[in-house]
Amino acid sequence: MAYDEGLAGRIRDHLSAHPGVTEKRMFGGVAFLHSGNMAVGVTGDDLMVRVGPDNTEAALARPGTRLFDMTGRPMRGWILVAGTALTEDDTLAQWIDDGYAFAGTLPPK
Repeated sequence: MAYDEGLAGRIRDHLSAHPGVTEKRMFGGVAFLHSGNMAVGVTGDDLMVRVGPDNTEAALARPGTRLFDMTGRPMRGWILVAGTALTEDDTLAQWIDDGYAFAGTLPPK
């Protein structure tokens, strides 16, 4: 499955100022990890964001979101944001920062 290279580039640009970020191909797309823990990624035209179980409901109340479900079993604490909801750089930056912040609460891998 191809993924939106433009969206990945925008994420890469935003995260360039964040310490401890690495990039890895996964889920047929690309993931950005904070100290070894996935924070955000791109699959198809969508942004994957690791928000954590406690933040899922609030995240799903924001425009363009849905549960991340690749196998018929939604992943707890993960959401997808439609690429069409990410046209504004500030909106994308907030999602990236949310994922980066949550991943930063996890023990490094």
